[in-house]
Amino acid sequence: MQDYIEQRVLEISNYILETGATVRQVAKIFGVSKSTVHKDITERLPHINRFIAREIKAVLERNKSERHLRGGEATRKKYMG
Repeated sequence: MQDYIEQRVLEISNYILETGATVRQVAKIFGVSKSTVHKDITERLPHINRFIAREIKAVLERNKSERHLRGGEATRKKYMG
C-alpha cells in the first residue's frame, strides 16, 4: 500500500472516531468518494490497525442504525425550506 493511502486511511479513521461522522460526511470533508471511504475503512484499515478498525466498525454500525432518522430529517428540511 502506498504511503499517501495509508496516511489517508489513518486520518479518516481518526476523524470518524473523534466526530462520529458518517461515510458521506467524511467523503465530503476529505474530497474522496463514499466508495473510497468505505474501502479504506473496511478493507485497508484492518491491515494497518485492527484495534482501531473494531472501534470504527462500532461507529459505522451506530450510524447505519440511525440513518433512517437522518433521511427523514433531510426530507423534512427539503420541503420546509
